[in-house]
Amino acid sequence: MARFTKFLTGLGLVLLLAGPVSAAVQVGKAAPDFKLTSIDGTDVSLSELSGKVVILEWFNRECPYVKKHYRNGDMQALQREAVAKGVVWLTIDSTSQGHRSFTAPAEFKTLVADLGISSTAVLSDASGDVGRTYGARTTPHMFIIGKDGTLLYQGAIDDNSSSHGDPKEAKNFVKAAIAEIEAGKAVSVSESKPYGCSVKYSN
Repeated sequence: MARFTKFLTGLGLVLLLAGPVSAAVQVGKAAPDFKLTSIDGTDVSLSELSGKVVILEWFNRECPYVKKHYRNGDMQALQREAVAKGVVWLTIDSTSQGHRSFTAPAEFKTLVADLGISSTAVLSDASGDVGRTYGARTTPHMFIIGKDGTLLYQGAIDDNSSSHGDPKEAKNFVKAAIAEIEAGKAVSVSESKPYGCSVKYSN
């Protein structure tokens, strides 16, 4: 067990299950505006997406928890399903430029193609400003913003906090929230405990 813990520490992994979720943003309150540049060089701001449901997904290519959701195409399938319904899905990487898992835009384009990432845009937040504003603690850490700019959900993508296992067998909070929003219902699970690798912010 000690050897396993040392292994995880060496990888810089942190499993976060402490709750409630960071008070940086609050469900039921307005989500903070931001502007980030996509890996394609296009500026994307939340304020310009008014009238659309927006999902924010914090991402790190080396995180085993992220890999679990991308390995068999589960995250990509949910991205496609959401985008087909008119949802704007923004994948955000707040990894510091000095960290070994930082991915430059050109390299990220290859990664998007290799993984089949199907979000609306992949955004770089190397400064970590947006991640810190939202209190993004893990990869993945999910946020759903309503058409009026109100935060409707924040937390884990599902209820399986293991880095292994089949995501299809877990309760996916994001998928359920999308269905409820589409049906005009309140999000029944609006907050959960995020899990995964710690976001690799700059010091």
